[in-house]
Amino acid sequence: MAGLIKREDIDEVRQRTDIKEVVDGYVTLKGAGLGSFKGLCPFHDERSPSFTVRPQVGRYHCFGCGEDGDAISFVQKMDHSSFHEAVEKLAARIGYELRYEDGGTGPSREEVGKRQRLLDAHKIADEFFRAQLLTPGAAEGRNFLDGRGFDRAAAEHFGVGYAPQGWDALLKHLRGRGFTDAELKLTGMFSEGNRGIYDRFRGRLIWPIRDIAGDTIGFGARKLYEDDQGPKYLNTPETTLYKKSQVLYGIDIAKRNIAKERQLVVVEGYTDVMACHLAGVTTAVATCGTAFGTEHIKIARRLLSDDGTGGEVVFTFDGDAAGQKAALRAFEEDQRFTAQTYVAVEPSGADPCDLRQLKGDSAVRDLIGSRKPLFEFAIKASLRRHNLDTVEGRVAALREAAPVVAQIRDSGIRPAYTRELAGWLGMPIEEVSRYVGAAAKRAAAGGATEQPTTAAAPPSNGPLFHRPDPRDPVAGMERQALEVVLQDPAVLGGGAWERFEASHFATPAYAAVHAAIRASGLVQAADPVAWVEQIRQEVPEPLRSLVSELAVTPLPASTPEAMQRYCRDILARLFELQITRIKADKMGQLQRLDAASNPDEFQRLNRELMQLEMERRALRSDG
Repeated sequence: MAGLIKREDIDEVRQRTDIKEVVDGYVTLKGAGLGSFKGLCPFHDERSPSFTVRPQVGRYHCFGCGEDGDAISFVQKMDHSSFHEAVEKLAARIGYELRYEDGGTGPSREEVGKRQRLLDAHKIADEFFRAQLLTPGAAEGRNFLDGRGFDRAAAEHFGVGYAPQGWDALLKHLRGRGFTDAELKLTGMFSEGNRGIYDRFRGRLIWPIRDIAGDTIGFGARKLYEDDQGPKYLNTPETTLYKKSQVLYGIDIAKRNIAKERQLVVVEGYTDVMACHLAGVTTAVATCGTAFGTEHIKIARRLLSDDGTGGEVVFTFDGDAAGQKAALRAFEEDQRFTAQTYVAVEPSGADPCDLRQLKGDSAVRDLIGSRKPLFEFAIKASLRRHNLDTVEGRVAALREAAPVVAQIRDSGIRPAYTRELAGWLGMPIEEVSRYVGAAAKRAAAGGATEQPTTAAAPPSNGPLFHRPDPRDPVAGMERQALEVVLQDPAVLGGGAWERFEASHFATPAYAAVHAAIRASGLVQAADPVAWVEQIRQEVPEPLRSLVSELAVTPLPASTPEAMQRYCRDILARLFELQITRIKADKMGQLQRLDAASNPDEFQRLNRELMQLEMERRALRSDG
């Protein structure tokens, strides 16, 4: 069983990971000064790049939307994974074997290696199938796509491929790439007979099934030829990579829009996902040969930030009896969501792919736009099972529908549906309310399913930090000094640390960062990545983003020599500012002093003022 990853291993992964290499997998970065890189922010739409990465300190910051963090948080946000998963992914990337607390275990180096081999085999197979779709033998597959309104660009976008009709085309290809039969048996891409293994998918159109990170982990195959005795759709069987209850087709291309629009549309097939995306419904995904269940809900919650603040899940089903049954199953699972759940049913029975062919893209968008709350669908489905023209039928319908209404968690929606139910039944609202109330009490007494709650934010008793005014020259000076120290702490050598430690920062936000740097100590700066993270943990929560921002702001220097000069000059200006401040204090003391009655104190202050002026001139001379 997996335990908590040891803190020192997390720190080691963070320190060893090149954040630029990680970000490069998602964002096109270009140089933006010495040691800094810029690109378009992946967390919000923008035309001018404001997303900055500073590898030396292992952090990123967007000056447009304020998102910031390290390599671990970047992977978490981009892959919508947990902290634990992100650390394991980065550890596997650098070949670092993690240790776990409390006797727990994680994937061993051997297991990580086996998994990577499986992923490599799937990636090569994916490329093979896509290449085969362009061959003369795949004409039937291309005709199938054309007949459903999918051109070559659509096929390429969704990675659609073709499995040749022979028994060993893929087998030979992967053997030629160095994979053993023992490895290939674990992929689920091959069947086994008396003469050994052979291709599982033959003469079929192929859809790659990818996980949320975009890695191909399985395939779905559609029958094309009449002499194919297999099922219409054939999927990869359960493997160590592919668990159908945890997979949603299209999640890799839909995840960003799902998170952005707070909407997840669940359709029934691969071509329906393609049709929805091409019609502009870019939040569509599909289950892979199984009902939408608990594990799928976990994925949806992670993407929707299912915390009670909004978001919606839309199920699309056929209008027939099977579709209604599927919708009611979804209603049962709905109780695990805090997001609003809807159902979109096409009365004619056309699925999104058929609908797009018959009526165009707008019809698909209209179908999703016409969604109805799943509560309403479930209640009306229960009413249809009774004869509402009789008293007995209406009472029986009320007994069945009341528990459905009682399950509605939203206290504002439940009374509204109680009134709707009364209207649909033609019964007094008071009577319907009594039935709903009784059903709710019975559910509570029977131990109703615990619903997720949103924890209230703790009251903030700490100081409020306002954004420093960029026009304030003192604040500007202090900011530049903190940028230099966070990005190049080596500049604090040779006695500069003592001066920096004794410096006074007038701007509250910058003073808090300065205090955190002092608390962390210069010794910790030997590892810049860990040092910046430690400083982030030292400052109050509202200022952690500011630390990231200071640590990645490009410094105006194009060569190492120019960078050294700039850093020295900035610190010299900071120390000169401190001297000027101390001189002003002592001048005030001198002016308030009676020289005749206290000549010794008068002379001491004059000596100190002279010494400070010498220090100031020396700093300026060094600069």
